[in-house]
Amino acid sequence: MAAELFPTKKPVPTASVQQYQQQNLTNNNTSGTAQGCCNWQGLYPTIRERNSVMYNNEMMADVHFVVGPPGGTQRVPGHKYVLAVGSSVFHAMFYGELAEDQDEIRIPDVEPPSFLAMLKYIYCDEIDLCADTVLATLYAAKKYIVPHLARACVNFLETSLSAKNACVLLSQSCLFEEPDLTQRCWEVIDAQAELALRSEGFCDIDTQTLESILQRETLNAKEMVVFEAALNWAEAECQRQDLPPTIENKRLVLGKAIYLIRIPTMALEDFANGAAQSGVLTLNETNDIFLWYTAAKKPDLLFCTKPRKGLSPQRCHRFQSCAYRSNQWRYRGRCDSIQFAVDKRVFIAGFGLYGSSCGSAEYSAKIELKRQGVPLAQRLIKYFSDGSSSTFPVWFEYPVQIEPDTFYTASVVLDGNELSYFGQEGMTEVQCGKVTFQFQCSSDSTNGTGVQGGQIPELIFYA
Repeated sequence: MAAELFPTKKPVPTASVQQYQQQNLTNNNTSGTAQGCCNWQGLYPTIRERNSVMYNNEMMADVHFVVGPPGGTQRVPGHKYVLAVGSSVFHAMFYGELAEDQDEIRIPDVEPPSFLAMLKYIYCDEIDLCADTVLATLYAAKKYIVPHLARACVNFLETSLSAKNACVLLSQSCLFEEPDLTQRCWEVIDAQAELALRSEGFCDIDTQTLESILQRETLNAKEMVVFEAALNWAEAECQRQDLPPTIENKRLVLGKAIYLIRIPTMALEDFANGAAQSGVLTLNETNDIFLWYTAAKKPDLLFCTKPRKGLSPQRCHRFQSCAYRSNQWRYRGRCDSIQFAVDKRVFIAGFGLYGSSCGSAEYSAKIELKRQGVPLAQRLIKYFSDGSSSTFPVWFEYPVQIEPDTFYTASVVLDGNELSYFGQEGMTEVQCGKVTFQFQCSSDSTNGTGVQGGQIPELIFYA
């Protein structure tokens, strides 16, 4: 997986090198075996291959590291010259003015697998990352100033970024001072706010990250979802602080962050049936908010009363004109489909569809988004058309993250008035702001829609 994500020099093809490294990892003591071969160096033609043999190898080791927290340590051999060439921190540690002659160095704040991953890069010029250890590897790379490995970790995190882990990665990106990763996290959180807020990872963030999310102006979520997410976080925080998860303690750990929730912007029904009965608000706060909803003279509130701006959806229109004829467009349960790709990450929120060309009419639509045949989102929805040639939006339940340079399939099965508008003069490439869309025909399309004409005239997205 790492080889696909991060192009590096090809690994040594010789089976003996791989066997040698595996032996190093398993018994960590191969000096006798190596010395048993009178000219093992002659087996490997390049300095990179010979250095690779020394990775995690006791042979000629002149320093040892005791890595990991107490109770979970691992003793790792090292070679000062190789380490100093790969890291300025190791150079200062071993050869600098303040260098200390230590045979054993304790590193309690780095996990052994992550330390070994860093050494593998230094010795072997190989980047081997996995989701479980990439954050800890990033920490090690930052601590020992191994910038190329750190960048590879950030690239890995950006590639694996989703609504499920965006909040946790936001917290970590701020800790590691990675502004590009921070920006990517915010893009995901803004566009897929409700998924991000309902994720398990949201409950694991620190208080500062919680406050930055709750005060976010572009958060694309209902305020009731924000409120429920804050309560879930508060319950988890009570457990972290060894407090009983009572209503009083939830309010205590939330502190002033509760006033970042824009409770007065909820629908009155949501407030009355949810926040007002949660017990987290004081009686005076509940009474004042009810008065704010209903009274002509509104009380002053500590809560913000201005709705969030959210994100403004953009539309990619792929036809230059539309038309209708007396014998088109017919549906009869058949699928209209088109494939598309983008050059930047976007979030598809829905489609813009045509309606009846014979006056107002109601349509049923099954909309779907797939990647390589795998459904990412589906929804059955009805929409009303007024007889004009305008497009009418239909929305997925949640925006769907679309990665660049990969073709996705947008499909719709319509049921309604068969005499509808259809698009003409379709374009294979459309520029929408900073995003370029490319279109191609889909084999799923059984009703005539293609690049040049047909249905699904618009993709509605956030970027």
